[in-house]
Amino acid sequence: MMNKPEYHIFVCTSSRSNGQQKGYCYSKQGGDIVNCFREEIEERGLGDRVMISNTGCFGICEKGPVVVVYPENVWYGQVSPEDVEEIMEQHIEGGQVVSRLAM
Repeated sequence: MMNKPEYHIFVCTSSRSNGQQKGYCYSKQGGDIVNCFREEIEERGLGDRVMISNTGCFGICEKGPVVVVYPENVWYGQVSPEDVEEIMEQHIEGGQVVSRLAM
């Protein structure tokens, strides 16, 4: 049985049920954001504590790309790859919500 991660980060990449990735968050670098989180998690040695998943549409495309952090259920909007380091440092490692991105 796998250990449950302390944090689970969901990133919208606009994936459709037919497997196609197209849509607002995908066009706004949703995939790059996922990769940035993966790199940051690895670099910080947090692979056993933080899980990253890409998701389908959350239905609030105008706020995209959307990142949701569980278990706190914090929603971040208009996230860019450049914001990932700040989310990791301030929220995941520091326990503080990044207020400028929070919805």
